[in-house]
Formats: sequence, C-alpha cells, structure tokens
Amino acid sequence: VQLVESGGGLVQAGGSLRLSCAASGRSISNYVMAWFRQAPGKEREFVVGISRSGGVTDSAASVKGRFSMSRDSAKNMVYLQMNNLKPEDTAVYYCAADAGTVLRTIAVVYDYWGQGTQVTVSS
Repeated sequence: VQLVESGGGLVQAGGSLRLSCAASGRSISNYVMAWFRQAPGKEREFVVGISRSGGVTDSAASVKGRFSMSRDSAKNMVYLQMNNLKPEDTAVYYCAADAGTVLRTIAVVYDYWGQGTQVTVSS
C-alpha cells in the first residue's frame, strides 16, 4: 500500500489543522493505521492509532483530548484532526500502516510509511 499525507502547514498556537492520508494499492481495511511524528533531534513517536474496524483508537498522553483520528474505508483515507495546537506539536507527521491485527504504538512494527508532512506551530 502507498501512503501520501497532506494538510500540514504553519498555524498559531491554539489553532487547528486536519491532516489527510490517502492510501492506494490496497484497501486500508486490511491495516491498522496510525500517525507518528518526528521533531528535529528526536525519535519518531506514536501520536494516534486506529484499529482495522475503526472501533478502537489509542493516542499518546501528550495529545489526548486534542487530537483524534478517523478512517474512511470507502475513500481509502485516514485523517488526523488536531485542535488546540501547541508549539511542542511542531514536527513532521507520518501516516503508517501495519498489516498486523492489533493496534500497536511502536514504529518498528509498521510496514508502510508516507513521506511525511510538516506541521509548524508558532507561539
């Protein structure tokens, strides 16, 4: 499956952004999907994930209550809604797909990655 992210940009603290991830080549219903992010000088970290059915989600403590993820299997898309953005949310955001059956938060288990989209939050 190929993944392409879009929707990143520059936003002021407190603002919102919605990232999109378009999948092609195979249906996303075959994958657990997740968003990761990587800030300069830091390791890639899990942000939000969603199960194959969409019935289970998990998010990092740092974004709980602010970020949410959804999937549209008919459009083969996943989305990351980010509200109340903070400067520490600045990073490159990646969409990822895991062919496994359980939602996991470790980057190494994800099989497919997009190229990333930059999100910059100014104070």
